[in-house]
Amino acid sequence: MESLRQLAAHLALDLTAVGILTFAVYYPRHRRRDLLPAYLALNAALFTVVAALAQIGSGGGAALGFGLFGVLSIIRLRSDSIQHEEVAYYFTTLVIGLVCGLPQLELREAGALTLLLLVVVYAADHPRLFARSRRAVVTLDAVYGNPEDLRNDLYLRLGEPLNWTVLEVDYVRDLTVVDVRYRTPKAPAGRVRSSDSAAEADRSGDRPELESV
Repeated sequence: MESLRQLAAHLALDLTAVGILTFAVYYPRHRRRDLLPAYLALNAALFTVVAALAQIGSGGGAALGFGLFGVLSIIRLRSDSIQHEEVAYYFTTLVIGLVCGLPQLELREAGALTLLLLVVVYAADHPRLFARSRRAVVTLDAVYGNPEDLRNDLYLRLGEPLNWTVLEVDYVRDLTVVDVRYRTPKAPAGRVRSSDSAAEADRSGDRPELESV
């Protein structure tokens, strides 16, 4: 009965933490509903596997290790539609399920580690952190023989280029494809800032002239 009570407490901690992460932090910032079931299912599945394997008696540690290796090996996070910050949320939901699913870990310790994860993700993905920095793949209707000309064109179109990589040069159609990191210009004082709406468009993929990656 005591072990069942402990398991229920760990489960409540896990569901609370992953609920805060997905519904209070991730979705208000990125608005991708399609990833919510993936985060929740991954967390619940890992919690279940860890809690079940931990109930094995002798040799449970080895079984737990091999089981986790098998679970993690089937998770494929490399996808063009998943941004790097969304991969960070994947790993966070995974680790929360792992930490909360270990019955040997005291509830206070599991709660402290889970809180640490939530605070780190909340701060690292805060919209005000490097709010003006962007990344985009752009196709320019010109071929540049001088890097300074390319920089000036990027500056006029996007803002201050911080770093860029030329991905493709097409001399037949006079096209240059560039992966660029840039800083948007500051909005004049007294005017409504449009950079916030631009950031939302970048995250949601609705901005037509840029292809965010």
